[in-house]
Amino acid sequence: MAPSIEEKKKKVDSKDKKDKDVTREKKEKKEKDPSKDKERKEKKEKDPLKEKKDKKDKVSSSKDATKDKEKDKKSKDGKDSKSSKKDEKANGATKSTPRQPPQAQPPRVVPPPKKAQNDYLGDIDLPSSSSEDEEEGERYTPIYAADDKDKELKSMATYRDKKKLADKERKQIEEAARAKVAALQDDDNVFDVAYEQQGGAGEASDVLSATDIKVHNLTIRAKGKVLLEGTTLTITAGRRYGLVGPNGKGKSTLLRMIARRQVPVPETLDVLLVEQEVVGTDEAALDAVVAADVELMALRAEEADIQLRLNAVSLDDRPADDDAPQPSTSAANDADNDRLAEIYERLAEMGADSAKSRASKILHGLGFTEAMQRRSTNEFSGGWRMRISLARALYIQPTVLLLDEPTNHLDLRAVLWLEEYLQRWKKTLIVVSHDRDFLNTITTDIIHLHDLKLHYYRGNFAQFEEMYEQKRKEVNKAAEKFEKQLKAAKRSGSKANQDKVVKSAKQTQARKAKAAPAGYADEDSKAAEQPKRWSDYTVHFEFPEPSELPSSSLLQLLDADFKYPGREDFGLKDLNIGIDMGSRVAIVGPNGAGKTTLMNLLAGDLEPTAGEARRSHALRVGRYAQHFVDALKFDTNPVEYLLSKYPKSGLKPEQMRQQLGRFGLSGHHHLQPICKLSGGQKARVVFTSISLANPHILLFDEPTNHLDMQSIDALSDALEQFEGGVVVISHDSQLLSRVCDDAERSEVWLVEDGQVQRYDGYFEEYKEELIKEISAEMDED
Repeated sequence: MAPSIEEKKKKVDSKDKKDKDVTREKKEKKEKDPSKDKERKEKKEKDPLKEKKDKKDKVSSSKDATKDKEKDKKSKDGKDSKSSKKDEKANGATKSTPRQPPQAQPPRVVPPPKKAQNDYLGDIDLPSSSSEDEEEGERYTPIYAADDKDKELKSMATYRDKKKLADKERKQIEEAARAKVAALQDDDNVFDVAYEQQGGAGEASDVLSATDIKVHNLTIRAKGKVLLEGTTLTITAGRRYGLVGPNGKGKSTLLRMIARRQVPVPETLDVLLVEQEVVGTDEAALDAVVAADVELMALRAEEADIQLRLNAVSLDDRPADDDAPQPSTSAANDADNDRLAEIYERLAEMGADSAKSRASKILHGLGFTEAMQRRSTNEFSGGWRMRISLARALYIQPTVLLLDEPTNHLDLRAVLWLEEYLQRWKKTLIVVSHDRDFLNTITTDIIHLHDLKLHYYRGNFAQFEEMYEQKRKEVNKAAEKFEKQLKAAKRSGSKANQDKVVKSAKQTQARKAKAAPAGYADEDSKAAEQPKRWSDYTVHFEFPEPSELPSSSLLQLLDADFKYPGREDFGLKDLNIGIDMGSRVAIVGPNGAGKTTLMNLLAGDLEPTAGEARRSHALRVGRYAQHFVDALKFDTNPVEYLLSKYPKSGLKPEQMRQQLGRFGLSGHHHLQPICKLSGGQKARVVFTSISLANPHILLFDEPTNHLDMQSIDALSDALEQFEGGVVVISHDSQLLSRVCDDAERSEVWLVEDGQVQRYDGYFEEYKEELIKEISAEMDED
């Protein structure tokens, strides 16, 4: 019997239902299978652009499909629509269940980011690029059903916001990197200079013809920080000034403002500041010094040009026997001959014939041998090129010479030569130096930068110290008396009594200022101000007491020789020296003789090429050298640097900051990047590191560079109290005198001609011997 129509319809419906069940089971199985899911994700990551395109096509096609479904739904039974919604919800739950937070997803293979071309961005972990952000958004955005389109749009908006935030963070990091670069550059625009304008036209003409510098009510700010406020700058022609004060208070800035004429300087004065090394070229050192005289070089060039023209006329334009001389040619020759006579007269006035001789003597005084004077400037190191710059300045003799730490790159003999040379300087000189003996020798006046004011004192640095100490006691005593009177007036509750005390104190200050001798007080102190205490800058260095070692002889070089590979012109030989606990050694000798090489042999950084080096077991050495300062990690702050270097010290960040404070590094610099610290501040970080190492021996190579005078005094005190061995190379004779103060345990090692000899005498005797030798050489000239 043939099946009825109803039976056929039931068979079709049951078949459709089975097909739907099979399709749903396959779909669930596919979603539950992690390996297929992983392959799908890897395929998606390999071709994100294609997936995005497919996804857009799917979304557009889903819109059309949604319209058709809505028509079909109207004809279907309500139960079927409800069950289909349940299925969709079940499917949605199945899809959301295996999804994990971003950190729990399987690791993704990401190519390493490209190195930023800017060195300061090289080590910064920058946010991902925009394409990577889009990929991340596609990876973690859940797939919703077509009817949950609003949620999908909301999720896409959230990731757009995240992308904007990432871009903003990246821009902030780049801006910080640019700021770090700008912090290392010298920008003239960061300085704000204000001063009181001079009077009328008559006074202006006086200023133009003056030989002195006088600026009233001077204020200088650097990046908003006040360095000088309402003070007076007075420089008298022919005086030699020492500009002193703590580091970072504006001494070098004031010199730059004068040199760049950002403060009023008479046009008749030529001002020269020595602050940069000469550029290295193929020009010989001697020729580079002579070339500093611009007028001399211009006159010689003009002389050569005229001579060339005259020779050309005499050879090529000579008239024939039957022709008369041309009037125009004869007139030109006469003009050239007249000009040539003027040039010769001016060259004679300038002493042009002795120019090279004078330049050579200056270079010799600064440590250049005859062979070195013939070498190209590009063959010298930065320190030697700085000496060439100093030689150029001394050779041309400007009206106002400004020197900023001129002894930093000199050896002891060169410093003593410069002292003798500047004592004979007849023009105006302003020098910033941390060398106490140097200032005592060359200065006639001291300018003290204190409390944002310039204070003037007649005499050298030693006389200034006596007057300053006396003045400090008087000022603090007056301030203490004023504070007591004002406190009593406030207790009375009478405003009139308080005003009376303040007025009386100001009048007393004004009377004292008028009665003060000319070289004792600065002009700004004549203003009526109420008394206040002077806040003196103090610093204290301390190295811990070393632990005991079994052997009293800590370090020895026995019959030792040393040569650098390929350097037959340099070496040390027959070294027989030793250091004990408590030794005090000053290493002296000309630059380039091998003092630093000897220090490296003692430290173990170099090994002898012959002979023997003996070191006590468990010996700890504290080293200081300029390259140690340059080798600090610039991208960290001092606290982080010391904590990472001494993890076993057990010190917490607060305790490490206390250690830095003991060596004079102020608190607001503890957490600044090392790249933003000055040379003196970096040196304090190195000294703190040495102290944490608990050394038995201190080997210091030019430790006073970048330190102010108070810090040098503190370092000298610390070395005197240190119970271990001390070996010092320094151009600062004051430091060497204090290190070698104990005659019984002090030694002077003279490094010269490849050998190390013990000087038979004390350091002061060696210094006096050098001064007599230098003075005799200058007297011969």
